[in-house]
Amino acid sequence: MSQPPVMVVGQLVRDLVLVVDDVPRPLTAATVRLRREMLGGKGANQAVSLAQLGVPVGLVAVAGDDRVGDDMLARAMRDGIDVTAVVRRPETDTGLIVDVVDAHHHWRYLEHVPEPVLLTEADVAAAAPRLAAAPAVLVQLQQPPAAALRAARLATGLVVLDGAPPDEHRAELLAAADVVRADARETAGLLGAAAEDPERAVAAARELLDAGPSLVAVALDPRGNLFVWRGGQLLVPFTDTPIVDTTGAGDALTAGLTTGLIRGEGPERAAVLAAAAASATVGHPGGRPDLNPSTLRAHLALVEKGLRR
Repeated sequence: MSQPPVMVVGQLVRDLVLVVDDVPRPLTAATVRLRREMLGGKGANQAVSLAQLGVPVGLVAVAGDDRVGDDMLARAMRDGIDVTAVVRRPETDTGLIVDVVDAHHHWRYLEHVPEPVLLTEADVAAAAPRLAAAPAVLVQLQQPPAAALRAARLATGLVVLDGAPPDEHRAELLAAADVVRADARETAGLLGAAAEDPERAVAAARELLDAGPSLVAVALDPRGNLFVWRGGQLLVPFTDTPIVDTTGAGDALTAGLTTGLIRGEGPERAAVLAAAAASATVGHPGGRPDLNPSTLRAHLALVEKGLRR
């Protein structure tokens, strides 16, 4: 019997990536040096990452009933993602994110993600059997809090929260979680002022462990990614991979961490895999990962080298 897929609960959009030398000033124009159009959104990026890491995966998300939605779902299926639980919302445009990346590797997002393409509690409830059967459920906290909480509570396997829990349902979400992961922008919301100092960040992460999770993973710019669990901790320095666009790195990290944990790796080895997946994603424009075995091996070596310093 085949293993039930890991389920990702989150966002599906069309990603349009534009690379320019400089973002134009008002009433001026800029030449686009590179244009990429792809399946995107945090949920879809995490699902693609998991599929590339060899993990059976399904997606709970919302697409419009337009041709863009048709195209994005076709791309997801080509990536090996089960889209059975993706909702097609009538009279709705599929979400769009434009990622403008300049020559200084700074990104700017233009987002059209209106309320109809966000998950509702009813959307999540419709996927209840799949969420309950999944070995892990990744829940994107940029979705409405009530829908995120419903997904976390329906899960019976590993529950991974991606983002800082909002004030609404914060305690309930933390209590339902096994893993909480936050990127550099979200870490302050998760840990408060402690995020500015590694020692205080560790102490704040340990307080979060008392609220429910068994593992907390946060980005501490510019030092690296901090992983804290009961009985241990590890700060994984950022690699020296040339950065083109950080979009999607956190999604690859979340997928890598989940992959390690469901395969029975301890927190340290799972953290190394997570950091390598993130490192492999920053070297190209756009959030779509490229976690082929040779690339991943190369970045695992970079991460392990950084840990030995």
